[in-house]
Amino acid sequence: VPLVESGGGLVQPGGSLRLSCTAPEFTLEIYAIAWFRQAPGTEREWVSCISGRITSTDYADSVKGRFTIARDNSKNTVYLHMNNLKPEDTAVYYCATDLSEFCSRLPFEYAHWGQGTQVAVSS
Repeated sequence: VPLVESGGGLVQPGGSLRLSCTAPEFTLEIYAIAWFRQAPGTEREWVSCISGRITSTDYADSVKGRFTIARDNSKNTVYLHMNNLKPEDTAVYYCATDLSEFCSRLPFEYAHWGQGTQVAVSS
């Protein structure tokens, strides 16, 4: 179940990026999709999740009020809109699914991951 992330890059502090997660071979609409990130030398950290069907959302405290997760079912894509980026947001960002409707904050509960997209926040 391949997931594909895109949209990473280098941005100055206070800037914005939009990450995309899509699945060329299946429909994302009914499944929960989570975003995680991992900086060098650290554990993978849960960032946000959007549930399937009901599409409720949840955010880590470190990104709440700055990041927004959303679906565009017509494009079979889940976005992570990131505003007011900080240097501590620098990491490789991954999207993941366990082909379940429900969100989890635990990385080991997700069986399917993308390859990651690098986000660097620096002046």
